[in-house]
Amino acid sequence: MKKILSSILICLAFAGIVSAQPIQLFNGTNLDGFTFCMKNDADPMQTWSVTNGMIHCNGSAIGYLRTKQAFSNEVVTVEWRFVKVEPKKDNTGVLVNMQLPDKLWPQCVQNQGKSGRQGDLFVMGGAECKEHLALGKDMNTPVAFTEASAENPIGEWNTNVTICAGNNVQAIINGKSLNKISECTVSNGFVGIQSEGADFEIRKMYLEPVKN
Repeated sequence: MKKILSSILICLAFAGIVSAQPIQLFNGTNLDGFTFCMKNDADPMQTWSVTNGMIHCNGSAIGYLRTKQAFSNEVVTVEWRFVKVEPKKDNTGVLVNMQLPDKLWPQCVQNQGKSGRQGDLFVMGGAECKEHLALGKDMNTPVAFTEASAENPIGEWNTNVTICAGNNVQAIINGKSLNKISECTVSNGFVGIQSEGADFEIRKMYLEPVKN
């Protein structure tokens, strides 16, 4: 995993995409810097916690955590793994360019985290992009990646990277570029993680500004 992460950072740095110093979205201790939106006003602390220096989501309630700070032109990296997979409960996602108001679901772009489909890109809550419009489908239909999956087996760590550059969003899974959408109608906003039934852990979550 360290080799994968190093390769990603080296490639991005040489491409002139990111700055040198990452912004740590998760401090490794608590959930300071995040706020929550949960279905039926469920108590987020019954779903989200920090254990052994990692964010733990048990998936017991639908919703998301998101940063309190909004960003634009960024590279978001999340290192996570599924603790276990159960039928129809193996779903999460990285949300970028999230818009207010908080609701299920807000306008944003999702880099899919569902087991077997990491790298699909969804436009949610009324957001749009060129590639999704070309499909002529509703928002439940993703712009799907078409190459072989780059995911690791259940229980192993995956590195999910989402590049937001202007109106373009790119998905990189474990060092492999799988997907890209363009002409997105959202180009800045908050960064979030979905709770959609999965039991998973996050050990790192950080952001690097894209150079102008």
